[in-house]
Amino acid sequence: MECTVSWTGAAGTQSGMGFVAETGSGHVLAMDGAPDEARPENGGRNLAPRPMETVLAGAGGCTAYDVVLILKRGRHDVRGCSVKLSAERAETDPKVFTRIQMHFTVTGKGLQPAAVERAIAMSHDKYCSATIMLGKTAEIVTSFELKDG
Repeated sequence: MECTVSWTGAAGTQSGMGFVAETGSGHVLAMDGAPDEARPENGGRNLAPRPMETVLAGAGGCTAYDVVLILKRGRHDVRGCSVKLSAERAETDPKVFTRIQMHFTVTGKGLQPAAVERAIAMSHDKYCSATIMLGKTAEIVTSFELKDG
C-alpha cells in the first residue's frame, strides 16, 4: 500500500496547512488544518477534514466494511450499515485517541442481534487493522441498533 501526501500551501505561497494525499489506488483526499488566529502562518483555512478526522473516518470505514462483509458471508440480508464515531484525545502531545465510541446502525430483513454483535466483535478483535492499531492507545467501545428494512 502506498500514499503520497503533498503540502499545497495557500495559492502559490508557502503558507497555509493544506495537504493532498494521492493513494496507491489512484484516489485523492484533501486535508487541512483549523485556522489559528494567534499564529495565522501555522493555521489552515478549514477547507477540508483535519488529518486526525481522516484517521477516525478510515477506522469507521474499515470496521463497517468488515461488518457488512461478515454478515453477507453469513447469508444475512443486510441492506445498510452506518457507524457513528466519536473520539476523545489526550490533552498533551502526541494527542493520540484515548477513547473511541462506535455506534453501528445496521439495516436488513430478519437480522438477528447475535449475528450483528458477532460481526462487530470479529471486526474489532480480528479483521479491522485500523481499529486494532488504534486500540493500542484508545479504549474502543461499540454499540449497535438494528433497523428492519
